[in-house]
Amino acid sequence: MGRVMQKRLVRKLELEKFLSKIESHPSPSVNLEQYTIATDVAATMLYIAAYANNDIVDKKVVDLGCGTGRLALGAAFLGAEQVLGVDIDRNVVKLAFENSVKMGLKERVQWVSGDIDIIRGDFDTILQNPPFGVQKRKADRKFLEKALELAKVVYSLHKHSEPDKTFLRELESRKTGLAQVTPSPFLKRFVEEHGGKIKVVYAMIMTIPHMFSFHEKRKHKFVVDLLVMERR
Repeated sequence: MGRVMQKRLVRKLELEKFLSKIESHPSPSVNLEQYTIATDVAATMLYIAAYANNDIVDKKVVDLGCGTGRLALGAAFLGAEQVLGVDIDRNVVKLAFENSVKMGLKERVQWVSGDIDIIRGDFDTILQNPPFGVQKRKADRKFLEKALELAKVVYSLHKHSEPDKTFLRELESRKTGLAQVTPSPFLKRFVEEHGGKIKVVYAMIMTIPHMFSFHEKRKHKFVVDLLVMERR
């Protein structure tokens, strides 16, 4: 699977099955907020980028803060021309490389161990699941700024500004699990100040397993916003 560039429409269930085989971080750091992106969220994000907006197939794609490589490898599987994954955690980059070997995509993705600041160039699309800034305030801003510097189009996940159990239940009841929402005023202003424009924001549910000692539940559900941005 995934040894040749995909030119056909990949069904979403097939994409989710592919992504589910990519190992998550075995020992995530709470300070780096290393939550492996949930399979269904990654699939939705990739599907919107690839098939709603034509921003994956035959494009040059970068996954900033790639973790174990779900977004990067998903982009390669869907037919990106070139994919680059970068993460500051050397061990997780090694695991991302091992995942690429296992998935038959070793030649299709380049991996870089280092701070996102070292990346230079001009790319088509950024995919990222940056730190939400829960442990370190403003941690996501650096990723947004760098993404808008590197690419024409950016897909970035952020924690929904207002925790709302009613809204979460509404999303759970929707067949698509998506709702179009307005961006937070802060993020809208920040993106515009850095030369970008938010085209659309999709709210969806992220589910993560019990990972750290302060987690009280076996699984934690919360709402995330997928920001789709373009560089002006």
